[in-house]
Amino acid sequence: MKKYTYPSVLTIAGFDGSGGAGIQADIKTASALGCFSTSVLTALPVQNTQGVRKIYPIPVEAVADQIEAILDDIFPDAIKIGMVHTPQLVETIVSTLGKYKKIPLVFDPVMVATSGHRLIEEDTIAAITEQLFPIADVITPNMDEAAILAKMKVETLEDLYAAGKEIKKLGCKSILLKGGHQETSTITSLFYDENEKFHSFETVKFNTNNTHGSGCTLSSAIAACLAQGKTLYDSVSLGQDYIYQAIEHGKDVQTGHGNGPLNHFFNPQKLIKNEMV
Repeated sequence: MKKYTYPSVLTIAGFDGSGGAGIQADIKTASALGCFSTSVLTALPVQNTQGVRKIYPIPVEAVADQIEAILDDIFPDAIKIGMVHTPQLVETIVSTLGKYKKIPLVFDPVMVATSGHRLIEEDTIAAITEQLFPIADVITPNMDEAAILAKMKVETLEDLYAAGKEIKKLGCKSILLKGGHQETSTITSLFYDENEKFHSFETVKFNTNNTHGSGCTLSSAIAACLAQGKTLYDSVSLGQDYIYQAIEHGKDVQTGHGNGPLNHFFNPQKLIKNEMV
């Protein structure tokens, strides 16, 4: 009898009880794109669509144990890393992953929530750039996060180009600079690849507050495509298309009283089955 495997995506990220961001958004996204999703919890934010009320930490030993438990059993085809808010957590994740073979890794440097709440400690930024950037195939900062990393004002498309060049100096392989905060009718995101070439992606900006978890969703979509064996550029391009449609299909739905979630399941795919060799 033939046996099969599912393309598997591991998300290492924070919690969102309201279901729109964090691990919940990651699992929904990978599932909607036909992948099997596993997860490791890095933090327990208490939040809803209106903002983050408090963040309860997860012991770093528990994070390491979670990673090992998953990788020893359901080894993923791609990894997405989201909220890592302390230097100790960064070191734990990097050292634990270092025990296993390298696989495609997408890092979403979650620093600022959609609501504007700062989610990261200052001394974590150095740990992220020194330890996480070198092992990530692509990082996906939004304009606020790009401003923090590049140490400059990022408000326009021209700023985004300049920030990309500055962030590249920090040692990352490639960068997807998300332009969703641009105050224009058309927004442009930039993919700055390993060869230091910019690729632009333009989309119409929707008049909606339902963008909660959009960064988590996009990075997970890229990871899901990488898990299916697609190239990094194609994964970024397909991820952009997925996030656009998820926002479009959820733009007129009210869930909660703040920044609502996307529609992750606008066109759910069946779990992909790859025949085992």
